[in-house]
Amino acid sequence: MSDLALGRLKAGKMNKTEAEYAQYLELQKHSGNILWYKFEGIKFRLGDACHYSPDFAIMRSDNSMEIHEVKGFWRDDAKVKIKIASEMYPFKFIAIKKLPKKSGGGWSIQEF
Repeated sequence: MSDLALGRLKAGKMNKTEAEYAQYLELQKHSGNILWYKFEGIKFRLGDACHYSPDFAIMRSDNSMEIHEVKGFWRDDAKVKIKIASEMYPFKFIAIKKLPKKSGGGWSIQEF
């Protein structure tokens, strides 16, 4: 199976869900809730030859940093990586899942 079949795009390229979340973050920035965000701007080393590159690094208006991972659906390996990273690094890690329109849309948030 190719990477595109798995829903992965070239590094630095947002998929549809990530692009929609970036629009949400832009609104949060304009309203003053966040000061800054960067797509794929940080890479965490989890072990030998094992890294985690979250979707977004966020700076809140109080200067606190958060790491946001955005998914349409979750694979087990992605959940393991965000959980390990949250135990190793002093940031708030947040899993963002897009909710289907039939459920009212929006975003489901899980903190690690």
